[in-house]
Amino acid sequence: MKIGIIGLPNVGKSTLFKALTKNPVDISNYPFCTIEPNIGIVKVPDQRLLKLAEMSQSKKVVPAIVEFVDIAGLVKGASVGEGLGNKFLANIREVDAIIQVVRFFQNAKITHIYNKINPQEDIEIINAELILADLETVKKVRIRVEKDQKRSAKGASVQLEIIDKIQKKLEAGKLANETILDLKEENTHLITRELSLLTMKPFLYVYNTDNFSPLPNELEKNNHIKLDIKIEEELIEMTPEEKIELELKSNLDQLILKAYKILDLITFFTTGKDESRAWTIKKNSPAPVAGSAIHTDFEEKFIRAEIIQWQELLNIGSWSKARELGKLRLEGKNYIVQDGEVIEFKI
Repeated sequence: MKIGIIGLPNVGKSTLFKALTKNPVDISNYPFCTIEPNIGIVKVPDQRLLKLAEMSQSKKVVPAIVEFVDIAGLVKGASVGEGLGNKFLANIREVDAIIQVVRFFQNAKITHIYNKINPQEDIEIINAELILADLETVKKVRIRVEKDQKRSAKGASVQLEIIDKIQKKLEAGKLANETILDLKEENTHLITRELSLLTMKPFLYVYNTDNFSPLPNELEKNNHIKLDIKIEEELIEMTPEEKIELELKSNLDQLILKAYKILDLITFFTTGKDESRAWTIKKNSPAPVAGSAIHTDFEEKFIRAEIIQWQELLNIGSWSKARELGKLRLEGKNYIVQDGEVIEFKI
């Protein structure tokens, strides 16, 4: 799963990426410092996994991961190719969710591309360009679906209704992900997948601020987290003793967990002496699909699964004791895996 980090130039995107991934990247103070996207793998913090590994005395601990992509800065006119607009839009189509970094901090030494700090306006610039790009996509697909409707192609009328709803939302200046769709309709999935809209992706706003005072109401309502990204970068170089002395603590774990959540992901675990591992699956996945995260054959060869919630297993003390006590549930193909379950698949 990939999460794209976007925003205007010089708002802290690459600095955030550096702090998240601990990878050295160019964070110079000039527009379009990032051209080709930087890509990094980040571990998802999970105390449940560490406790299970300790219980099992595992030799190896493997956490869940999320891939972050630092994408080139966007400017007005990106939807028609201004700046690095075409490259930006192509890169963002490849990610599953979007983190939009918004500048709140004041610093005369760091250039703002429009020479003023106005977070709401910055968000509107970014979102307007994404919306304009999506409108072009919708109009192109609409032409094809209207032709299908004229020749009475199956599902074309429903697809056109879906396109109408999305187009009206975009034309009102709203993100496509605010459109209420009937997800039970098979055609909904078909058309939204074909459209591959930028603003249909889930959004998380990172407010880059050194002042954690209350936000204006219009910004507070967004799904967001506040970070002092410069401090997060400096914390990379500090020793634990220095962090304690300066009373500084990173908030990046909160960001990673929020990012994981907006992808609609959950975690299940396997644990034993050789390895304890966190596995990532989509919420509401049936047991055979969850098993395919371990190996693709598991979905086809699935027979049943032994399952227990992680805390219950921890309280009992071992997998073998949980089996002796009859605490392991046997579940079949239709069982929907829940977050935090420890599973052994039978194939």
